[in-house]
Amino acid sequence: MGIGQREDLQHAFERVRRRSLDIAAPLSAEDCCAQSMPDASPIKWHLAHTTWFFETFILEAHEAGFAPFHPAFRVLFNSYYNGIGAKHPRAQRGLLTRPSLDDVLAWRANVDGRIAGLLAGGADPAIVPLLELGLQHEQQHQELMLTDVKHLLAHNPIYPAYTPQPMEASTAPDALAWIEFDGGLAEIGYGGNGFCFDNELPRHCTYVAPFALASRLVTNGEYLAFIEAGGYRDPALWLAEGWDRVCAGEMLHPLYWIQDGDGWREFTLHGVQPLDPGRPVTHVSLYEADAYARWCGQRLPTEAEWEFAARQAALAGGGLHPSPAVGDGMLQLFGACWQWTSSSYAPYPGYAPAPGAIGEYNGKFMINQYVLRGSSCATPDGHARASYRNFFPAGARWQFTGIRLAR
Repeated sequence: MGIGQREDLQHAFERVRRRSLDIAAPLSAEDCCAQSMPDASPIKWHLAHTTWFFETFILEAHEAGFAPFHPAFRVLFNSYYNGIGAKHPRAQRGLLTRPSLDDVLAWRANVDGRIAGLLAGGADPAIVPLLELGLQHEQQHQELMLTDVKHLLAHNPIYPAYTPQPMEASTAPDALAWIEFDGGLAEIGYGGNGFCFDNELPRHCTYVAPFALASRLVTNGEYLAFIEAGGYRDPALWLAEGWDRVCAGEMLHPLYWIQDGDGWREFTLHGVQPLDPGRPVTHVSLYEADAYARWCGQRLPTEAEWEFAARQAALAGGGLHPSPAVGDGMLQLFGACWQWTSSSYAPYPGYAPAPGAIGEYNGKFMINQYVLRGSSCATPDGHARASYRNFFPAGARWQFTGIRLAR
């Protein structure tokens, strides 16, 4: 069920917008301006772009006497909407020292007050779907805020922690088991009455052959065994592009692992921690996930298999780092790590993007990317569902990405 159906729109708007500020609260103005790589954005830019979305797609079209807070912001904080106009280069977002963080926060407050004015006395039905899309869009950016700042802090040689709170206590994970599914003709895609993104539609039938999924995600300890067995030295395990990256020294272990003598540590949002063998391995690329699966004599699931299984599971998760798997049945489908599938990100049969600039949200990215399913420890509460299709290039590692085996 979507945000608009769960609670009053004004309260939902206030809650989601406040959550973005809460994520930024532990950070300095310097933290919020820096950009660690082209794929990651500064926290200040996330705070600005999500505000840009509401000003551009809702206020500009529906506010009487509309005037932008600052005309230059239309270009500075446009992400990829060609239908809106010019954009500041993505790789140069960290150069935007002006406007200041205080200026961006003032813009947020201004837009929030104007949206509240539109909602006073009941929302115009025409803006409700746009408002909900904007809130879901901001929740996506809240996850990116956490993963982008983690990538930024990991480049600091003193490894500063995002939060001073200690990581939750760990437990030994349950043994991996195989859950068998008979398969058959399955309906895939969103089928509810609430919100979904356009790439989850239309719901359609597909045949799923009998298969099995691992009951939990691959752990650090299991992945360490792959490393120690020479997994990064055996070209037979790797897709060609992945092996090229291994040979170039770009991938020698999961992204935030740090070798310390004969042992390993891991950089987390809680700072550097001893590598916990029971927690899920995370921040791995599709290339690494696929190589590990081959080493095990297994494979990655298709997205149809994953959704077929996930419709029988409950949502769970939370925190700032994946927790070990404890319990029965299918575990860690949600709330631990996004799970790579072997499925290319492509449109469903009959897919049609929305008209206008808003239709650029998903459809134009349906090439050269792979689908990830589930959600991660950084995904906002209420944002996950079985039909959700995340997508990244095969080499992406800065998200909380993990491995579930299939056979």
